[in-house]
Amino acid sequence: MRDVPSKQLNDTRLPEIDRLRGLVMIIMALDHMRDFFDADALRFSPTDLDHTYPFLFFTRFITHFCAPTFAVLAGVSAYLYGARRSHKELTLFLATRGVWLILLEIVVISPTWGGPGRISLGTLWAIGCGLLALSVLSLARPAVVFAIGAAILLGHNLLDGIKAADFGALAPWWRLLHEPGALPFDLPGHLLYPALPWIGVLALGYGLGPLFKRPAQERDAVLQKAGLGALALFIVLRATNFYGDPRAFTLRADEIGSALSFLNVTKYPPSLLYLLVTLGGAALALPALERLRGAAGRALVVFGRTPLFFYVLHLYAGAAGALALAAWRGYSLQDISAVIKSGAPPADFGTGLAGAYIAWILVVVGLYPLCRWFAEIKRRRSDLWWLSYL
Repeated sequence: MRDVPSKQLNDTRLPEIDRLRGLVMIIMALDHMRDFFDADALRFSPTDLDHTYPFLFFTRFITHFCAPTFAVLAGVSAYLYGARRSHKELTLFLATRGVWLILLEIVVISPTWGGPGRISLGTLWAIGCGLLALSVLSLARPAVVFAIGAAILLGHNLLDGIKAADFGALAPWWRLLHEPGALPFDLPGHLLYPALPWIGVLALGYGLGPLFKRPAQERDAVLQKAGLGALALFIVLRATNFYGDPRAFTLRADEIGSALSFLNVTKYPPSLLYLLVTLGGAALALPALERLRGAAGRALVVFGRTPLFFYVLHLYAGAAGALALAAWRGYSLQDISAVIKSGAPPADFGTGLAGAYIAWILVVVGLYPLCRWFAEIKRRRSDLWWLSYL
């Protein structure tokens, strides 16, 4: 989710990458507005087939594509950045960006989810860990890094049977790698994104980097075949329940329920099937976005070139809007905290899923001018090194 200075990437920046990144930024905002404004997010998971409904499920499912796409593009961008630089420059770049994203997750992003004093390790943590790993892995040839990433993606579900509880006092350290849960040192908060699979996704992206140095037509042909192959493998593995996801596909009482079960793959940590369907979709989307022109293409580029800026602003805008709505309806901060902890909000709490969609549109449209302004600043003031951290 990081951009690098415009001056540094003028020779490697590909608009289709920015368009894809911008598209998933917009889709990601939908899921977060759902969390902030639809009270059902407090009552049950949108992928809980015993409680969810199709509109809610697919609202959640489409946002599954965001984090893997961010991560794989971060790996591709790391390769493109280092293509004309020394290993030392690349290693320093990846290490510093990785540490910065982790700190940003802890200090700036966590309060929007858990409140002051609580740590929530999510997307930025995962990408930060991936960049730190790449600072070492990038010393190897891209083909080797690709093989390591592929091995992690294909094999990490073999670790599903290993539980943090098996490690006793070391349990939180296993969670950092492969199982959501409590943080080390009894820190207040929660780990949502175990690092190991995400390191694999970034390594896969880095290994794909040389493909993006080829002519667009040749690259797109490879991506389309890879995307279709990933989706075909997903269908085979999912239909047979052979391997790749701890949550099995089951036939349910109706066809819609069975279809939802088929698509109900595991994100925490991201299973092989989750990554096949999302990265397969991303591989098919990038060639299509290469041909996107006009206002829509330009708008996606703006969001794609200011992803971290938009990420922070949209979370705070959404949280502030949800709090303002609750206050307007007569809820105090203590009331809101009690409702969130109870998991049983009253009927008038939030706006429902339709309201979440309205909030999503308002946030995206409202933040676009700010993102366009900031993108222009970054383009004109590439001499300001610290802008690369924003």
